[in-house]
Amino acid sequence: MGATERWEVAPDAGRPQGRTCSHLALLEQSGAPGAAPSTGCRECAPHGAPPVRLRQCVTCGYVGCCDSSPGRHSYGHHARSGHPVAVSLAPDEDWAWCFQDEVFLVRARPDAADPPAGGARY
Repeated sequence: MGATERWEVAPDAGRPQGRTCSHLALLEQSGAPGAAPSTGCRECAPHGAPPVRLRQCVTCGYVGCCDSSPGRHSYGHHARSGHPVAVSLAPDEDWAWCFQDEVFLVRARPDAADPPAGGARY
């Protein structure tokens, strides 16, 4: 993800179409997320809990586990910090989530006829 890469709101069957995200510029300017840390979630690792679908905050780089994990640390970080967007670090996922606007974000398609770039699941 570089400064020249564009992102867009992804279709989401569970939510109304036409939603927007007011944080796309933050995501586009953040640069590429780092590789998933070998220690996993910063809050689960000290307790020996296995990593569950890691997410990285685009504002500060915090890495936490996803909402499907018992800790929900990525969401907890958002709730404490107000940082709105996290990028999935899972190797089979290529999307971000805006907590504040409640939308999935995927890399913008160069050709509108192409399928969304969200990976296997988004």
